[in-house]
Amino acid sequence: MSAGQSTEKSVRLSGDVLQRGLTLPIEAIDVADPEYFEHDAAPQVLDRLRREAPVHFCPTSENGSYWSITRYEDIRNIELDVPRFSSADGITVNQPPSGVQLSMFIAMDPPRHDEQRRAILPVLQPKNVRRMEDTIRTRAAAILDSLPVGESFDWVDRVSIELTTQMLATLFDFPFEERRRLTRWSDLITSGVLRDSPEDVRRKELEGCLAAFQSLWNEKAKSAPGHDLISMLAHAPATRDMNTRPFELLGNVILLIVGGNDTTRNSITGGVLALNRAPEQYDKLRRDPSLVTNMVSEIIRWQTPLAHMRRTATQDVQWGGQKIRAGEKVVLWYLAANRDEAVFENGGEFDIERPNARHHIAFGFGAHRCIGAHLAELQLRVVWEEILKRFEYVEVMEEPTRTRSSFVRGYTHMPVRVHPYK
Repeated sequence: MSAGQSTEKSVRLSGDVLQRGLTLPIEAIDVADPEYFEHDAAPQVLDRLRREAPVHFCPTSENGSYWSITRYEDIRNIELDVPRFSSADGITVNQPPSGVQLSMFIAMDPPRHDEQRRAILPVLQPKNVRRMEDTIRTRAAAILDSLPVGESFDWVDRVSIELTTQMLATLFDFPFEERRRLTRWSDLITSGVLRDSPEDVRRKELEGCLAAFQSLWNEKAKSAPGHDLISMLAHAPATRDMNTRPFELLGNVILLIVGGNDTTRNSITGGVLALNRAPEQYDKLRRDPSLVTNMVSEIIRWQTPLAHMRRTATQDVQWGGQKIRAGEKVVLWYLAANRDEAVFENGGEFDIERPNARHHIAFGFGAHRCIGAHLAELQLRVVWEEILKRFEYVEVMEEPTRTRSSFVRGYTHMPVRVHPYK
């Protein structure tokens, strides 16, 4: 099958998936079905839920029953209502793989959440993040200068993954030459591959990740406190004994890998795609590169690289005219909130001059807001500043291949061609 035929088939299948989501009876929609995300139908299906059933109950799915919340204000208010909506029973709609019960601070409530989060906060505070700019710029420049001109290549692999994985290795002080192991572990967790694998395969992969970080932890614990994430965890009073609880250490490592990898990586790719779909915005950016900073916020809003977070009701709650019962899962669809027309005019469109782009909640809201937000924004700003110095146009050659996940809204492959200035 030729590339053109493959693209045509993919477009046809995507249309079928979207049509299903727009025509099913509203009560029959399982918007967490990863097929909606794999075929880029999720934004429109979530738009439908927000219009017709903003507090929507899915009674049965492969992940059990769950509520979907799709309005911006509802999501913000639930994020702040920690007593009634807990993170302690998990943060995704997906059930964990059998036999895998990882503990991580994002899936904890205060005060334990706050204590563990506080241990790694210093390295990601704005003043410390700003010190990383020269390193990020040097690496971004080297990656962009290495790209082949005049031929198609995979932007996801050559740029998005490489830049973010280099940064992850630095944050962890992980062996630089082994940095692609971090990408592999992240992909296995978020793509569903690990979940669908036999138990012995899951165990082997997770044991490999745990062994690597236990070794790194032991090294850091014996040394003077450093400025990397593992050293901070190994020396902070609230977390220094975490290595005695392997599944908690592994859970927090995976949290930091996914948070540091997927958000930035998929926003770097999503920005190129968005500008190709809205060429008038690309023209505007070339005329005025100072728009990059606001564009970064708009890219994150438009992409929303983590599509949802989940809470669990701790008691019966009346919300939006519906009764949510204690113990039921409540899925906060950030992707829907970031396109809510009540907040973002023409929310489905990409507008690099959008005046309230920074009001997006792609990083969450309240106590659980992403601690790596400043680093993600810095990486995106720098990479686009460096792109604009070198290339007049990054051309997307065909529709990207998307991650089959309702949690990470991302890309596995996107062929592009770069066009230097003449």
